[in-house]
Amino acid sequence: INLLQQQCHLNPQSVIADLGSGTGIFTRLLLNAGYTVYAVEPNDAMRNASVIDLGRSPKFHPVNGRAKATGLPAKTADLVVCAQAFHWFDAEKAKVEFKRILKPGGMVALIWNNRDIEADAFSIAYELLLQQEGTDYKKVNHQNLTEADFASFFKNGQYQLTKFANVQVFDEAGLIGRALSSSYVPTEDTTEGRHFVAQLKGLFNQHQTNGKVNIYYQTEVYIGQV
Repeated sequence: INLLQQQCHLNPQSVIADLGSGTGIFTRLLLNAGYTVYAVEPNDAMRNASVIDLGRSPKFHPVNGRAKATGLPAKTADLVVCAQAFHWFDAEKAKVEFKRILKPGGMVALIWNNRDIEADAFSIAYELLLQQEGTDYKKVNHQNLTEADFASFFKNGQYQLTKFANVQVFDEAGLIGRALSSSYVPTEDTTEGRHFVAQLKGLFNQHQTNGKVNIYYQTEVYIGQV
């Protein structure tokens, strides 16, 4: 948040469009920092969950829309953010829409948690499990995006990339919940899902220390104009 404030020249009156806002995890951080947020999410269940969680905030505005057609008025936002979402978008159509809804000089921030797949033995084993058992893991993995993709998206190919190290610590139930929240993991109540969970439990038991495992990340923030 501090990085966005500094690099995107935000002030207390700034308006932010959070595209692909989901259940509002990142939206909450923006609201807590005092900004007005238009949370654009096409999935009814996730958008409704954000309303239940954040609806009491007068600066929270849920919107049923998509990155290529937000439904927001032109020149609404000082900043567009996409947290763990941009890899789902049609980049060219999204770019046109971002330009339309941004105020002159407005910025775009694309944000991901990039899992370190070789941090330790558990990280290596977990990545292998996802590759073997994930439904469309290789297709939707945001790491498929290249420097060329970002260069073609941002204005004049110019953007700033900042990385922050972070870690999630999980017990067995937390690890299973984290895995099942991913779109590329089989649904829990299917044969494939039950098989996946059984294998994941085996990995946890093999690699846990004091009932916990770690998942290591680099949080990547790409900031620029479009």
